[in-house]
Amino acid sequence: MKETLNNDNRYPKGSFIHAKENPQLQLVIDDYKQRIYYCGVVGHPERKQLVYFDRELIDPSVCLNHCLAH
Repeated sequence: MKETLNNDNRYPKGSFIHAKENPQLQLVIDDYKQRIYYCGVVGHPERKQLVYFDRELIDPSVCLNHCLAH
């Protein structure tokens, strides 16, 4: 029997975040299931959701100084 982990996410639903692959693109966390973040693109609700593992995201405190500068 598999154990479900519900409290292992660092970013709560509604958090604004950036991905390492495209730090200039602002994302919002729509959902978190089984260690996968489902993200929407801010300002573009028509775009498909993007999915990321935690390791593929940039911590918001780091991104404030780095992501928008490039």
